[in-house]
Amino acid sequence: MSGPTLADLVGTGPLLLDFDGPVCSIFAGYPALRVASELVALLDVKGVTLPREVRKESDPLAVLRWVGEACSYGLTAAVEEALCAAELRAAAVAAPTPFGREVILRATTRGVPVAVVSNNSAAAVEAYLKAHDLAAYVAPVVGRAYGDPSLMKPNPAPVLDAVRALGVEAGDCVLVGDSLSDIEAARAAGVAAIGYANKVWKVDAFASADIVVTSMGEIAEALSPVSPVSPLSPEGD
Repeated sequence: MSGPTLADLVGTGPLLLDFDGPVCSIFAGYPALRVASELVALLDVKGVTLPREVRKESDPLAVLRWVGEACSYGLTAAVEEALCAAELRAAAVAAPTPFGREVILRATTRGVPVAVVSNNSAAAVEAYLKAHDLAAYVAPVVGRAYGDPSLMKPNPAPVLDAVRALGVEAGDCVLVGDSLSDIEAARAAGVAAIGYANKVWKVDAFASADIVVTSMGEIAEALSPVSPVSPLSPEGD
């Protein structure tokens, strides 16, 4: 028996979007490696002994996750504050994902609720949406739990928070994400998963998703099948 089509998944129930990937590249203008290095420098100032892998880490979220597991709440909160500030700066120069805007607007036109579920801070997500005139079309925005990185995806908690805020059943929703942690969180929450494979290697890596797409344009087209997406110029082009 064949599985659901893309139109089946995105045409009715709420659409939950990861932020960094499906909506924009948050660290395009303020690189993730730079942010991670700033967090490492902060930990050095605090006198924390860091393992080599953390010192060389290019993902600031991974640095925060390590601190949450290995250090006190006070240190975790200090790194959280620094990361939140960096994410706000990054959001101001983030690069829109091609067709990400169209997905949000076409879903809204279809009467499909759109939410964001992100491991980035809610403040950064909200700042980006406001700057790009998208804030009115996205609710709720569920960002990283302050000072508790263990609740970041793949933990299903933020996905379930979005489901509760929307007042729907988990099985009515679909999450679009560009990482295995998104797919794992969706599965754990009982939500359908669309893998956005924005790199070639992700196509096979996302085998556990219900459907894999290589462009947000595929989702935009599925949300408006009578109006092909190809003639449009996506934001960011």
